This record gives sequence, structure tokens and C-alpha cells, in this order.
Amino acid sequence: MDSFSEVFEDVKKHCLADPNVSQIGFDKWIKPLEADRLENKTAYILAQSEFARQTVMDFYYDLIKKSFFEVLGIEVEVSISNKSEELDDSRQFNYVIENEKHLERSLNDGLYDLTFDNFIKGKSNELAYAFCTAVAGMNEDSGNIGNKAVFNPLFIYGDSGLGKTHLLKAIEHEVKRKSPEKNVMYVTCETFANELITAITNRDTESFHQKYRNVDFLLMDDIQFLSKKEQTQEEFFHTFNELYNHGKQIVLTSDISPTKISKLEDRIKSRFVRGVQADIQPPDFETRMAIIKRKAELLNIEIPDPVSRVIAEKIKTNIRQLEGAVNKITALTMFSNEKPSIAMAQKVIRENLIENQPADITVDRILADVSTAFNVTPDDIRSPSRNAPISLARKISIYVIREVKGLSYTEIGDELKRDHSTMTINYKDVKKMLDTNSDLKETVNDIIKNLKEL
Repeated sequence: MDSFSEVFEDVKKHCLADPNVSQIGFDKWIKPLEADRLENKTAYILAQSEFARQTVMDFYYDLIKKSFFEVLGIEVEVSISNKSEELDDSRQFNYVIENEKHLERSLNDGLYDLTFDNFIKGKSNELAYAFCTAVAGMNEDSGNIGNKAVFNPLFIYGDSGLGKTHLLKAIEHEVKRKSPEKNVMYVTCETFANELITAITNRDTESFHQKYRNVDFLLMDDIQFLSKKEQTQEEFFHTFNELYNHGKQIVLTSDISPTKISKLEDRIKSRFVRGVQADIQPPDFETRMAIIKRKAELLNIEIPDPVSRVIAEKIKTNIRQLEGAVNKITALTMFSNEKPSIAMAQKVIRENLIENQPADITVDRILADVSTAFNVTPDDIRSPSRNAPISLARKISIYVIREVKGLSYTEIGDELKRDHSTMTINYKDVKKMLDTNSDLKETVNDIIKNLKEL
């Protein structure tokens, strides 16, 4: 053969001939690969994007390596690079994200709208579901809930990934379907804040007021992001009052209950508790199984019960991760001729656990979060001061560092410039305090949760 390109074309033919490779998988992932060079018994190949490179590495690497041996008669290493590496980091990141979104869209094919029909109800969310359907006017015996604002405001809270956004979008969908004349506004708290900043910068707050104070339904997601944003809180307060006083329906969601949102004005908290609140807990096993089956049905894939059980038993706290596992299994069946199996599910679960590991959490970041919660500074925590608030914040920092990073007492002492024996005593002191002080325990748990989520 005259060139490495010709060699690689023969390699591709061998890949296509493999009984485990579908034509669709070949056309989408193997065919677009480009030959680069053969050097020191290493075949260098180019993929069109980082997403494509990773997919080939995950699903086709061994096949390509075997095909090179069949064509050349010798073992070669295979190195697959991203052809688009010359893109700067931000452009490359966006490119990969867009490819992932494209895959998600191709899997869902527009079938998975966030409606009440597609919401899986179980014991963990039945109260929130009932309130949301009532607000949307689906309960015949409740009258025109949207106009009477019986549940106003409605506050739904629970951990991320449990279906709060789904319920808000379901309300939006149902109200628009039944009453298209209604002005329904779904918005995240972050978007609300960003639009306010833009309005202030452009000296056009009147347009902002017109947009948000003339709706029939205000559905705001992630209201906890009002924390520490004083000007946004002020604007939200007046928007809330305007809508509430005119009988407009307000539905809010948060990761935590309204009374536990830190740095939130009391006058706003008092308005949150005027209406009704419902929490959403992680789904039980039966609900998780139902979610997997429903998602598989929408994606037109049959996942055997033993495979579904493996997923439901391992992924317990996040609906998005459950649905993501079904997406990946669907992808695997698209890229090969394999059927869903327990081994496939275990591979997907392992990848899921890796993907959802928190980014590296530094000691400096822990000190910053603790100092914010206890109204001191990181320098205070590192200082020799024995002031009571600073001393408490220091002890909490030691506890959080130990719990989150798993550092030894000697390592923690080195970080804080203190004797390791003191670290041991302080850690044990905090453990005792958390057993008897529920408020302190809640604060520490929130710090740890925020560290792991960001």
C-alpha cells in the first residue's frame, strides 16, 4: 500500500465487516476518522471533535486496534486525537457541549416534553404533584385554582434532579394548553437577576417591570439564588407584591425550604410561607423503576427488568442520572448491535459515578465557604485568634476538611499551621456539637452539600 491513508481505509473496511458493528454506528463514528501518520509502531488518527474522539475510545478502540493487526500483520498502538484541538478552551468546551446536546436530542427525538403525563408520581413527590396539578387547573373539584390563587405562592423544594423543573414546565404546558390567553412566565432566578442587571445598565427598568409584573403565572426556578443578591431581592419583593395583590399565581422552587435560604430578607421569607409548601424526596425503588421504564418507552428501547433493577438499585437520589443512564444505554445499542445487559448497565453506572464526582475541592475553598457561613474571614480562621466566633469557624473548618477531603489530622494541621493533636480534639468537639445542636448540624451539612455540588 502506498500510504497510511490507504492502510486506514482497509482498517475501516475490517471494522465494518465486524458483526458487532452496525452500519449506523460505522457511518457516524468510524467512517469520519482521518488518518494522520504511522510512526514508531503507533497509528495516529484524527477525530472530528472531542466528543467523537471519546465515543470512539469508549466503543471502538479495541476493534480498530484489532483491525490494524489484521491489515498490517503487526501489533500497533492506536492514538486518537481531537482534530479541533486548535480551538481555544472556551470554544472547544462549547463544541463538545453542543455535540452532547445533539446526542440527547437525537435520543429523545422531541418525545420527552416536560408535562404532567410524563411525570412519574410516587410517594416521594405525590403532594407536590397534587398542588401543581391543582394550580394548573386540572383538579375539577378545586375550581379555577389559577385565578383564585388558593395555593399562592406555591413553594416546591427538594434536592437537585428530583423533578422540580419538570413540575414548573408541566404547569406552563397545561395552562397554555387550556388557556392560551394566559400570560405564563417560566424563568430561572439566575435569568431574572441577569435581566435586572441588564435593565439597570441600559437604564430601562420600565421594560423589565412590564415583562414580569404583567403575567398571570410566574414560575420561578431555583429561588435560592436570591441569597446575598440585595438589589435582586428588592426587585423580586416588589414584583411578588404586585402579582400577589392582583391575584396572580406564583410558583417557586428551591433546593432547600424557604426558611433555610441564607442571607434572604425576612420580609421575603414571610411572603414565601403565606401559601403552601411541599418537599420532594428522592424516589423510592418502585418509582425509580417506573422512571426507567417510562424513559425507555419514550426512547423506543426495551430494557429487561434485571437490567432496570441494577440501575434502580445503584442510582438512588437523582432522576436526571436515572434518565441519563437510560440515554447512554440507548446510545450503546445505537452504536453497536448489543442488547441492553447487566454488564452494559454496570459500565454506564461506573461512568455516571465518575462524571458526577465533584471538582477538586481545595482547602482555600472550604475556608471561604465556612468563613462566609460564620461571618469571619479565611485569614481569621488561619490566625492564632481565640475569639469565640473565629474559634468555632476554625473547628468547623477542620471538621469539613476532614469529611470532604479525607485529609489526615497532620495534613490538616499543616494547612492551618497547627499541631495535629489539636486537630483531633477539634474534630471530635464538632462531632459532639453536631449531635446536640440541630441548627449547627444543618449549617454544616449545607456547607458540605454546596461544596460537593459546585
